This record gives sequence, C-alpha cells and structure tokens, in this order.
Amino acid sequence: SRLTKDPKYTYVRLSELKPGAVVNVYGVVVFFKQPCRTRGTDFCTSLKITDQSNQSVCCNIFCEKLEDHPKIFRIGDIIRLHRVKTQSFNDSVMLINTFGTSVVTFDGEQGGPVEPRTSCRTFHFDQDDSRAVEELRAWRAGRLVVLPSLTPLSAVQPRTFFDLTCQLLAKASMDSSCTLLRVWDGSRCPHPQLKVDIGPDVTEGPWSFSAQKEQLIANILVFDNHVELAKELKVPGDFLRIYNLRAIPGSHRLPGLSSSQPAELHHLAFHLHGGTAYGRGIRVLPETCPEVQELKRVLDSFQDDDLHDLLEAWNTPPERPSGENGSSEPELWLPVAAGRRCSHVLCPERLSEVRRSAPGGFHHVRVQLRSFQPSRPHQLLKLYCSKCCSMQDVPDDDLLEDIFSQASRKAATYEPPPWALSGTATLPLGPSVRTLDVHVSKELLDGVKTKQLIFIMGSSLEEALHLTSGYRNVVPVTSSRGHMTLLDLSAPFLFRGRRRYYGCRSCSNVVMRDPCSGGVELMDEKSIAEALGVELMRLVFLMKLELRDATDSLHAYLWRDAELFFGVTAEDAAANQESQSSVCRTLESLCPKEGSSGGRPWLDLCLVSYRAGDDGGQAQTCYQVCHSAMATP
Repeated sequence: SRLTKDPKYTYVRLSELKPGAVVNVYGVVVFFKQPCRTRGTDFCTSLKITDQSNQSVCCNIFCEKLEDHPKIFRIGDIIRLHRVKTQSFNDSVMLINTFGTSVVTFDGEQGGPVEPRTSCRTFHFDQDDSRAVEELRAWRAGRLVVLPSLTPLSAVQPRTFFDLTCQLLAKASMDSSCTLLRVWDGSRCPHPQLKVDIGPDVTEGPWSFSAQKEQLIANILVFDNHVELAKELKVPGDFLRIYNLRAIPGSHRLPGLSSSQPAELHHLAFHLHGGTAYGRGIRVLPETCPEVQELKRVLDSFQDDDLHDLLEAWNTPPERPSGENGSSEPELWLPVAAGRRCSHVLCPERLSEVRRSAPGGFHHVRVQLRSFQPSRPHQLLKLYCSKCCSMQDVPDDDLLEDIFSQASRKAATYEPPPWALSGTATLPLGPSVRTLDVHVSKELLDGVKTKQLIFIMGSSLEEALHLTSGYRNVVPVTSSRGHMTLLDLSAPFLFRGRRRYYGCRSCSNVVMRDPCSGGVELMDEKSIAEALGVELMRLVFLMKLELRDATDSLHAYLWRDAELFFGVTAEDAAANQESQSSVCRTLESLCPKEGSSGGRPWLDLCLVSYRAGDDGGQAQTCYQVCHSAMATP
C-alpha cells in the first residue's frame, strides 16, 4: 500500500461527540462482533470503542464485501475512523460509516510495531498517527482494557469458552447447517476428542495424516451462519482465529452421520454455535500478523516422519516410464519447468490413476503439455464477476467503437448532475477538430486535482483513449431520459492509462454519484465503481490444457491460479505488451511447435477434480490446475 502525505486530520474525543456530525476518531476496541449478513446485501460489523476520555461509543460498519470490513483481531486493538457519521440512538451517540469512510486498525499490544491494517491501497498515515496509536496503547495498558488471553489446545478445559489461533488443514460439509474444520496449533489437547469419521469424497484438503500429526489435530464443528464463511476458507493453509469456541464434554453425535455411530461419553467436542453473541465467529489472519508468525515457527518445528519419508521418495528419481508408443520416454532427461506451491501431503499419481479416482480431491502429477486452447494470446483473457460468477469475452476495439458511435448518435439534451461542472474539450484528431462536452466534480476545483477525473460525452473510442494521456481517470457517458448516465456496460465504464475497466451488466445498478464526495482519499477503479453503482469485473486468464504422461491424457482448466502459474497478472497482460509476450513465451516453451528442436519439459502440477455440468446439462468430472507455478530460472 502507498501512504498519502496529506492532508492533516483533526480528531474528536469520544466524550465530545454530538449527533449529526461527520468526524474523525481514534479508539480502543473493547467489544466487537465479526461481520454478519444483514437483511439487505451488506454485512455489518458491530463494535464498541473507548479512548482517554473514558467514554464508550458503539459503532456499526456496513459494507457489501467482507474484505472491506475493519480488520479487528481481538479486544484491545486500536481503530482509526475517518469521516464517520454521528447519530443519536437510545439517548446516546453512536457512529456509523458513510460513503467515503476510511477504517484502519492496529495491534493494541504495547511495544509492538505500528503496522496499519486496512483493505485500502492508499491511506493517510504519518508520525502523528503513530504517536496517537502509541498513546492509546500506553493508556490501555495502564488503565482499562485487558487483552484477552488466547488459549492453546494444550490448555483447553471442558465446559469453557475460549479463543483459538490455529491453521486450517482440512474441512468437510456434514450437512447444510454444519461444517467440520480440522485445525492444529502445534500443541496437543489433554482430553480425548470426539472422533469424526469422514471419507475423502466429502473432504477438502488432505483426508488422512500421520499418527503423530493426528494427535495434534482438533475437530471443530461450526454451525448455522458460520457455515457460509467456512465455505470460503482455503485448505490447507489459512490461519484462523476462532472466537468464543466451546469445549463440550459428554455424548454427542455428529450431524450428517448415522445414529449407529457409538456414543463417546467422555470425549470432548469443539462447537462454534450459530449467531454472533459474545463476538462469536471466525477471522482469517494474515501471515504478517505477529501471532501467525509465532504459530508458524511452532508448526515449522514439528517433525512429521511420514511426511519426510514421502518427500524423500518423491524426490528420488523414478524409473524411466514407457512412452505412448511403447518407447522409453526421457522423463528425467528433460527439465521440470513448473512446480507445485501447495502444502498438500499427497503421493504422486499417474493420470490413469487420477481418471479412475472419484471427483472431489487434489492430485499431484508429473505431466507434459500436449496442447492448449485458445491459441491466440488475446483470447486467453476473460472478464469475470465475482458476485454472480459470470464470465464473458473481452470485447475487441471494433465492437467498442460501434458502441461509442451509437451512444454518440443517440445523445440528446440532458441535465448534468448537480455536483458536476460542465465545459468543452477540443480534440485535434485527424483532419478535423472535434469538441466534446466534459464534466468534472466541483470537489476537484484545485488546478492539480482537475486532472484526476473527467466525464466525457459523445466521444469515439479513439478520443477517449487520447484523453487518458491528460487525465488519470476518464469516464465515457451518454444521456438517457434527460439525465447523464454511463454507456452500455458492454463497453468500459472507466479508462485509466492503458487499462480498461468493465462492469457487470447483471449486478450493476448504475447511479451518477460524485466519486469525489466525502473527501475520498483514494480515487481508483474500486472507489469510482462504488460511487457509480458498478459491480467491477476483473480480468482473468482462462485456458484448457491437454496434459499427458506415459499412462493417459486429460483436459484441465487453468483459471483461478493462472496468474500464479504465469507470474503475470491478467490486468498487466491486457495493458502491457511485454507481459502478454511473457505468457506467449511460457506457452511456447511448454508446448513447442511441430518441428522445433526443443523437447517438452515436465510439469509437477497440483490438480483438483470436481463435478460440473456440461453444455447439455450432464454431470462430468472436470480438472483444474491449482497451486502451481512456472519454475524460476
């Protein structure tokens, strides 16, 4: 993230808050709930903060995306809120976020580094902020808030509630209202645990572990509203903090299993009950978190003999396998051009074994690339909406020029929005001089800031691209029913230099709000899309690979981890010729053209198998390359 240098902010003590104002505040978190879904489309984070004035204030943060919520890890964290609104509630003042609100959090432990935690790419932070955090840390340590202790598995007692920091190893859906999480923290629970017998067909992540490691694993059952979040957890690998986890002794049967399972009268079960009372919930911790760094040191010191033996066997060169035509294939004589980046503990398999396996698991394979589709570089890029999961082709310039031309012809008299200043721009393109209607926000009257954002009416595609050399953000617009609006979302709603940004036609609800209102600190594609009611689509790679080894071949998709595989982002490949050429060179090296002198290198890949419907609606087994990347020279 980049930090902005200005402006300076004025902060209000919590005891001085009055209803109906927009303020900036600092506080210590004394209570919080994980984000929970509201009746609408948003999630809500509820928290209570205090400061040196000893006044406690409640705060509600509403955001549609979980990643935009405050990154609060535990009571005692420091939070900074910019541009929050005060309002009266039950004879007291509470805080609520508005458009343009910025939230940054910090670890509340005295003596630790002052590292801002935020989803914003750019935010204001200077020595005054660092000093404010240190002052609140010192005040908290000497007076009020006691940081809750985190309980390792080795210290868990029956009939208690506790917070656990751990790593997720595997998970499985027990039924629609319950998910099993298999976690560890490097310590061993002193009490026998309820046994959970599940098969590999319902397990995400490794199905079994060594006997030594199995003794350190806790089986946690999460219920109701927490199941939705559990579905998004990445296995294996996510580091978690589970709040208000309950250790229950006695006889408990598991959801989704038959009543024939024997009762275990003296075994301990770990439950995360539904709801958000007492801060109950799950938080994914970043690897930069100090507690995660300490946990990783503990886990890295664990010696798994079975894992060591498996890795040793895998790294031992195998016999040369028979080729497709019965000849000897020089698997060991050719370089391994790609390797896995996962932490799965799996035996390597041949493709013939993979094809015989039931879907729903991971597979480690050593293969060659026989062919790939599409063959043209620009066709590798797709537009993907993470909200409705739709995917579409990136339109070519001929189609875009037609959309711009039609919008220009249909433009009629309209009323600019009240927040905009209107004018004209002269473009000396081609043999004639063109004049366009343009609009800028009144918030950008400063001579430098006027170059930040411009709305243009009636332009061609070429003219819109030309204006990107003088303006950081260019938004093409047209008129509809007497008002200014965006072009058809088949065209980019925003140009930023060589980059083009598209919105989802199904999920967007276009409004013409001022992207600069409320003193937005960062004006980028996300903030502009949010202001205009656009659901931002992102560029992704999508390919179909034909993989082979000595025993069989299969088709696998390269999509979710394609950027990891190529070492290039799809956004860069769309805007940068060198990045696009890098992808082409990679594919040519893996799959040389017929008649070339080079052999096809081997690829150590991780595949995931799953069931999906084909074009005719019939279920079929599909494969996807995941957790794999090209080897660095």
